[in-house]
Amino acid sequence: MSIRVTELTDSRDSVNKWMERYGVRFGVYKNGVFNEQLFPFDPVPRIISKDDWEYLEQGLKQRVQALNKFLWDVYHEKKIIKDGIVPEEFVYSSKGYMPECERISPTGGVYAHIAGIDLVEGKDGEWYVLEDNLRIPSGASYPMIARQITRRVAPSAFASHTIAENRGYADLLREMMDEMNNGRGISVILTPGRYNSAYFEHSYLAEKTGATLAYPGDLFVEDYNVYYSGIYKERTRVGCIYRRVSDEYMDPLVFEASSLLGIPNVMQAYKAGNVALVNAIGNGVADDKGIYYFVPKMVEYYLNEKPILQNAPTYLPYFKEDYNYVLANIQHLVIKDVSEAGGYGVVFGKDLSGKKLEELKALIISQPRRWIAQEVIDFKDLKVLDDTDGQSSTARLVERKADLRAFVISGKETKVWRSGLTRFSRNPDSFVVNSSQGGGFKDTWVMEQ
Repeated sequence: MSIRVTELTDSRDSVNKWMERYGVRFGVYKNGVFNEQLFPFDPVPRIISKDDWEYLEQGLKQRVQALNKFLWDVYHEKKIIKDGIVPEEFVYSSKGYMPECERISPTGGVYAHIAGIDLVEGKDGEWYVLEDNLRIPSGASYPMIARQITRRVAPSAFASHTIAENRGYADLLREMMDEMNNGRGISVILTPGRYNSAYFEHSYLAEKTGATLAYPGDLFVEDYNVYYSGIYKERTRVGCIYRRVSDEYMDPLVFEASSLLGIPNVMQAYKAGNVALVNAIGNGVADDKGIYYFVPKMVEYYLNEKPILQNAPTYLPYFKEDYNYVLANIQHLVIKDVSEAGGYGVVFGKDLSGKKLEELKALIISQPRRWIAQEVIDFKDLKVLDDTDGQSSTARLVERKADLRAFVISGKETKVWRSGLTRFSRNPDSFVVNSSQGGGFKDTWVMEQ
């Protein structure tokens, strides 16, 4: 892309100013304090060729279809456990497994309606899946609004390129919610409220899909049906709830009794088949970092196909051979705590002192189920505009680590959004790209020719 750094700087600054005016922020709780901050946008897009995207699309559909079949299975027949593919302990000891969801059959048999699959492209040209997010994956709104603003402030950037349109995400989401709703009532997006880290996304997606943005207290259950009652105290039947509230807070009469965010008795309506929950409660058992190890096996088991996309090379200390390998090579591996998210609980062995390595070994020895270990993938750097001294006049293009969160929507069909959230590290020495860890994001251009 032949474009001058000064033009990139002007474009970046304009987009970030407009995003600030629109309130495009995310919140982070740290040390008990809630702070809102801008999610920094970088103007140099990630470009994915038509052929590469078609390959990714096939692999993502395959993976999410297998994960949906796994979720149905573990809450119903449990064949994959009985056949010894996934150890029973890995299912029932998972923090994401919800015994209250046993035998519940979601609308259409779909559990993971919205999957956020995190990938990196290795320097060997292969794409590797780092993580499957099947509970409340966020981030689609950021590239959507950034593209919208960029078209306004720098229209020439799109004039000479055939780029897939990214506004289709709202259509995919609306179509899926309509299918899950099945004509029972309105569709709502349930937000915990203004102080949730992704509140901007909740309100933005509600606007774009035409769904009603519902707050705690707006929804109630009567006679096994869910109703919406907003500021005008109207009473409207609800057929689909796209929830942005964690499982344990969704129904205080079933899960966390102190929750003020959920809907009392919503599980009754859900069990009765009178409302769809997007995503389904209990999905956490499938995006557990320990279960991730088994996803390629799920593809073969449920679909009788070879997995198209590969996991990062992963070891489970639960297995003796992997246990021995991890302890012998811990200084070369990435160690992840399966109970953490958002880039937390990720430790690079090369960064630890001898004493810290021994302490980590002791934790693995005492709680092998709590950890996974992965080889460090040398994934591609992307060009990023950098002016860390705060002076735009000194801005330059540098290379930083970046991943891609692809969004897969499952209703009657499984479809992949032709865009995604590309996150990058602003720290030249870091592989961690999460927004909560100070990362930024850029647009993802899927080429049509």
